[in-house]
Amino acid sequence: MILNNVQLVGGDKPVSIRVSDGKIAQVSDVPLSGKSAAQLIFTNAIIFPGLINSHDHLDFNLFPQLGNKTYNSYTEWGKYIHENYPAEIAACLKIPVALREQWGIYKNLLCGVTTIVNHGNRKGLANQLITVFEKKQDLHSVRLEKDWKKRLNNPLKLNLPAVIHIGEGTNANAHDEIDELIRWNILRRKLIGVHGVAMSPAQARAFKALIWCPQSNYFLLNKTAPVSHLKKYTPILFGTDSTLTGHWDIWEHIRTARKTGLLTDDELYQSLSTTPAAIWKLNSGAIEEGRDADLVVARATKPNSMDSFYNTTPEDLLLVMHQGNIRLFDETLYHQLSDIPRATYQKVYSSGSIKYVQGDLHLLLNEIRQYKADVHFPVYLPSEPAA
Repeated sequence: MILNNVQLVGGDKPVSIRVSDGKIAQVSDVPLSGKSAAQLIFTNAIIFPGLINSHDHLDFNLFPQLGNKTYNSYTEWGKYIHENYPAEIAACLKIPVALREQWGIYKNLLCGVTTIVNHGNRKGLANQLITVFEKKQDLHSVRLEKDWKKRLNNPLKLNLPAVIHIGEGTNANAHDEIDELIRWNILRRKLIGVHGVAMSPAQARAFKALIWCPQSNYFLLNKTAPVSHLKKYTPILFGTDSTLTGHWDIWEHIRTARKTGLLTDDELYQSLSTTPAAIWKLNSGAIEEGRDADLVVARATKPNSMDSFYNTTPEDLLLVMHQGNIRLFDETLYHQLSDIPRATYQKVYSSGSIKYVQGDLHLLLNEIRQYKADVHFPVYLPSEPAA
């Protein structure tokens, strides 16, 4: 397939990209053609690598945001929601985990995420439309996982990075637990921290990377990690956490991050692309020949391509490609895509736009509603009234 007339984010002129066998085969400054290759011609569009969401809980994305005040730590928040929202929690947990995980996949896909680093043991995922990264060991936290020291120092896991919620608070305990984790990392495992709100630059040196989840941090703690300082000592990746503590749409999280000014535009962009690709050892995250063809094309809504990127919404997405396979496309491309099996895609509406999504999203939404009829989804089906 050839994608013609798209502007690279950060670039100032259009390029054309040839995709073959799931890889980026050519990036050209001039239009490409080929008799045997399907072609898409875009107008006023940007292209960027499929987003890498380095922290999500796929099975927690049917929950509403729970909490109504500022907390000192994740432990205080956890205790509070279990005491004050037991009915809401029980209602969501009645939905089979396989359905909740599959919705978590679609939630990310609808936003242009092509790789998710899921925190926790997946239980029911199959027929993945995008990459769910698993070459890691997940630990929950120092305070809430009884056997974390034993699991951290398991010699059979030495070759895997250990991913753990850490420093998610504003009190002394949140800072001290980071020191405790570092002290007990006897086998010198590669640590990847999540949140790090209470992390100091000296502590950051002990981590292979920190996953920044600003919207979740502000919702719980009204404060976020000092990544403007921490970035000098450890790479910064980007994550959303789940809808328990943040918006379903990763672009809302990205704009929250941009408003803080804690990372430059380039650094924030890299936290979603090249930096996590390097940390997780992925062959994606950049638009270069030989890389996996994880690509997103979106409408250019601003004169500057970087501003367009940060202004993107799910409705602006024109194409989401994962390893060379089209997973989502906008209705404006329908007639250009006559060479693909369009019957394998389903139509959904989103804030006035029409998208075609691969897989049986209609069945999934209807199955979820059998367990919880009042679930609100950000998309609606052709048979339903507008949301």
